Amino acid sequence: MSKSIHFIRATAISLIFASACKDQPMKESLDRGPIAKKIPTQLEKHGDIRVDDYYWMNDRENPEVIAHLNAENAHYENVMGHAQDFEKQLFQEMKGRIKEDDSSVPYKLNGYWYITRYEIGAEYPIYTRKKEDLEADEEVLFNVNLLAKDFDYYQMRGLSISPDNQKIAFGVDTVSRREYTIQVKDLATGQILEDRIENTTGSTAWASDNKTFFYTKKDPVTLRADKIYRHVLGTDPKDDVLVFEETDDTFSCYVYKTKSKKYLVIGSYSTLTTEIRILEANNPLGDFRVFSERTKGVEYSISHYNGDFYILTNKDGATNFKVMKTDERATNMESWQTFIAHRETVLLEDLDIFKDYYVVSERENGLNRIQVNRWDGSESYYLPFENETYTAHVGYVPDFDTQILRYSYTALGTPNSVVDFDMGTQEKEVKKQAEVLGGKFQEDNYISKRVWATARDGVKVPMSIIYHKDTPLDGTSPLLQYAYGSYGHTLDPYFSSVRLSLLDRGFIYAITHVRGGEYLGRPWYEDGKLLRKKNTFTDFIDCSKYLIAEKWTGAEHLYANGGSAGGLLMGAILNMAPELYNGVVAEVPFVDVVTTMLDDSIPLTTGEYDEWGNPNDKTYYDYMKSYSPYDNVAAQGYPHILVTTGLHDSQVQYFEPAKWVAKLREHKTDSNRLLFKIDMEVGHGGASGRFEFLKDVAKEYAFYLDLEGQTK
Repeated sequence: MSKSIHFIRATAISLIFASACKDQPMKESLDRGPIAKKIPTQLEKHGDIRVDDYYWMNDRENPEVIAHLNAENAHYENVMGHAQDFEKQLFQEMKGRIKEDDSSVPYKLNGYWYITRYEIGAEYPIYTRKKEDLEADEEVLFNVNLLAKDFDYYQMRGLSISPDNQKIAFGVDTVSRREYTIQVKDLATGQILEDRIENTTGSTAWASDNKTFFYTKKDPVTLRADKIYRHVLGTDPKDDVLVFEETDDTFSCYVYKTKSKKYLVIGSYSTLTTEIRILEANNPLGDFRVFSERTKGVEYSISHYNGDFYILTNKDGATNFKVMKTDERATNMESWQTFIAHRETVLLEDLDIFKDYYVVSERENGLNRIQVNRWDGSESYYLPFENETYTAHVGYVPDFDTQILRYSYTALGTPNSVVDFDMGTQEKEVKKQAEVLGGKFQEDNYISKRVWATARDGVKVPMSIIYHKDTPLDGTSPLLQYAYGSYGHTLDPYFSSVRLSLLDRGFIYAITHVRGGEYLGRPWYEDGKLLRKKNTFTDFIDCSKYLIAEKWTGAEHLYANGGSAGGLLMGAILNMAPELYNGVVAEVPFVDVVTTMLDDSIPLTTGEYDEWGNPNDKTYYDYMKSYSPYDNVAAQGYPHILVTTGLHDSQVQYFEPAKWVAKLREHKTDSNRLLFKIDMEVGHGGASGRFEFLKDVAKEYAFYLDLEGQTK
């Protein structure tokens, strides 16, 4: 295990106090939990001094750190031990709704049908294919259950078939830090080749020669994806050729092949800026050329079709994006011509290209829209969706020469469907709808709707809500309010069979579409980041007040949940409006904002400046400090709190929530539960098995339900 990464250079005072406190025993209270020792460390920036009493927890090699985390886990088990049987019941209940012997809808690629299936009692997928006909014999590419049997964590990703269908590249992570080792399997012999490339993103892009592929390496310290290499099968990875290095530490990079198969593409990106390089796939030894040089604030992505590129971009102030077109021989920005104009009220999200059609994915007033267009301009129409809480997305269709569009459709009360839509006849076929086992689920037992709360600055904030038809709406029902609100990531309303365990016990569930996401277009994101980040927090709080005022629930029955950047949101609302909530669950929470953003050796930090700001600038430093959950813990009452994390988390280091919990326990004036559950084996995404993650959900649901006096 490597040394943990330290955040900021601490002053010598930390060493003095460390020596003085070295032999202090860890104190523990049965009611309050383990009280962490304090070793004050001064952190100075812009003449401002912050004292971090729990900075010592940054060192995972320190036995006292591990002992403290184990003590927190023991405290959790002590407090929630009475609910263990209930947790097991919830787990079995949730698992029982999921079809174990399930399989994906097949898709066809280069003469083969590809299918992912699961077997009863198995945690991991089995990847298979059939040649030309679905009645053909099954060829098992990988039975991940066999590969994962000797590991506590196992994640396979980036499966990539060579053009001749004879080899498959794949990435494996057995630690849960999103550091993948790329290997290659010979599908003719079934042997894993000796090629083994470590510390990558796991994805590959094959050249046309069937022996060369390109991949992305990560910086071993920051985990930033910063280098693209070329590998030739059978050669030593140490001899791989570096074809691109992203030297700007606020950018990361990736590589892929266009759907047309003609070009290999290197994308380099930050939060606000993009630059792309291209190379003909039949010339792997050639040099990538810049598609169009990066211009700060300009984002773009490309699709290739019939000698032209189509560019989805925000160029020239197109806040909600537009589509432009250029000849493949003249790709500089000056040559781009408008193909689909920018619209103030419609966010362009994606473009999918087929031989006879192009499909535009849009978002208007928060709702997904899918528009089908003929290249010759003879026809253009939208797929009909009649709901106000649905989600519809174009699915994976690698076949270029087809008029079948595959899309998925779901709503808060409607299980996900995979639909094949004939763009010529406009007929649709539901290929599969997710089954909800157990015999109790009936769609008409649940009511979903969208409501709008007025934020303190007058802006209307939408919420997608679902509840059982028998649940009273008189202020006495428990309600779980969920949000994320960062990076422009939109939480669309979707069906969850797992969520039924709350809905059937009288809970109302509300997704709060706060600013910081893109639910209402790109301006919705811009209004919830950088020096307007607090809008995310106040939106959530104002929606909570609305839910209470309109008798959806009461403060004694209102619960909140968010993870990662959503965990930051949870930390902020806990400091700003703790009286509104009976319980809060913060998953892998990003709560020590200032300290993290000041350390450019922390994974992902430099690439986040466009999202949160760079605290080396005093303006951003002061603003971050004003909302950072860790820096604003106060001597006040807090609701019941459950915090979760993984020891190997590479996105939000374990010590952020560990320090936050310690500080909360020191300062809070109430006697409510403060629980910290650390999985000592996993990272940011939790457990890797298909059903193992349900155990974590069961713990969270038991936490809410136990506070409501429900234990069955």
